[in-house]
Amino acid sequence: MRLDGADRFVRPEPRATAAQFVEGLLSDVERKTCWSLAERAGHADPQAMQRLLRTAVWDADAVRDDVRDWLIEQLGHPDAVLVTDETGFLKKGVCSVGVQRQYTGTAGRVENSQVGVFLAYVSPAGRAMIDRRLYMPETTWCDRPDRLTAAGVPDQVGFATKPALARQMIATALDAGVPAGWVTGDEVYGADPGLRADLEHRGIGYALAIGCDRRVAVNDGRTLVRVDDLAKRIPTREWQLHSCGPGAKGPRDYLWAWITTATTLGEHRWLLIRRNRTTGELAFYLCWSPRPVPLHTLVTVAGSRWSIEELFQTGKGQVGLDHYQIRSWTGWHRFITLAMLALAVLTILAATAQQPDADPEIITLTVAEIRRLLNAFVLAAALPPAHTLHWSIWRRTSQARARRSHYQRRQAK
Repeated sequence: MRLDGADRFVRPEPRATAAQFVEGLLSDVERKTCWSLAERAGHADPQAMQRLLRTAVWDADAVRDDVRDWLIEQLGHPDAVLVTDETGFLKKGVCSVGVQRQYTGTAGRVENSQVGVFLAYVSPAGRAMIDRRLYMPETTWCDRPDRLTAAGVPDQVGFATKPALARQMIATALDAGVPAGWVTGDEVYGADPGLRADLEHRGIGYALAIGCDRRVAVNDGRTLVRVDDLAKRIPTREWQLHSCGPGAKGPRDYLWAWITTATTLGEHRWLLIRRNRTTGELAFYLCWSPRPVPLHTLVTVAGSRWSIEELFQTGKGQVGLDHYQIRSWTGWHRFITLAMLALAVLTILAATAQQPDADPEIITLTVAEIRRLLNAFVLAAALPPAHTLHWSIWRRTSQARARRSHYQRRQAK
């Protein structure tokens, strides 16, 4: 990993601050804000950390590429799965770039939030985030030049749907030589014909979720039938029990069925159906591959989609992926990139620490346990009492100043 590369950080000061920033994200500091990270790093105030995210000269996209390349060196596999999904970052106010009232799975309802679209890499050796895009709402942001300018959004950034952002990230990864054989995503991405066309053109297989009202061609190739109606026609004997991966409570076992919708020279298409063994709830996937594959392969690819949900949970819980307090376009991408780097450190340590002859009575090292050990043996920092007292005074003084400004603004209205 070339975090110290001169072509990423023009000056040594922000390069050193970035290293301290990542250490802070890995530390046991409760909230990963510039204030708390600066205090842990021994700084007298948060200015260096804030400058790192706002105005320091360094290339966040190049660091993102370095993180991706480092992960691929450790986790790369030709049959790996690229997984795309979005997550929400709950915010107050209207100034944070891309923020608006919108649905987010983070809250399970419409909330004031930003939405980031991410790309994850899932292989037998591990899983990690390798790219990110900030979703910019069309009406409230992309059609408002004043808001874009105030948030520092580059002129070339225009409105793009979430599937379009996913297509950008997948193309960037594949053009960079990332080894992968498959792509998966939820219904938002499965509904986009452009994404499917891109993958077929590149010869990359996919298992993309679709809605129950989606129609697919059967029989003569011209008859369109709703996928939930097709599911009703499947005989009981045709459902097969498969696990789509390990879960918190054991293997995620479901009943699966598949229907071949087209087979031509150089391509194979299927409708994959998943049924919950307890509730009977159904889920549907459009699948394509340049070669014939067994049912279990499609099940494994479809099941990989849950990996990115777990990465969101791990990123927010372990390295503060959602702890930022920044409003600008540049600040968002820089913070998220450094958080992805911190998560990559934990992922690679966990992947390389596994021993083939490990005690079967002990589970393998998790990312959370790796971080706990890292803090106990490597990152522990003893700061003098005077430093802690200085920061207590600094915080309370800043909070008093902010309160006075708030009161003055209210009285002026």
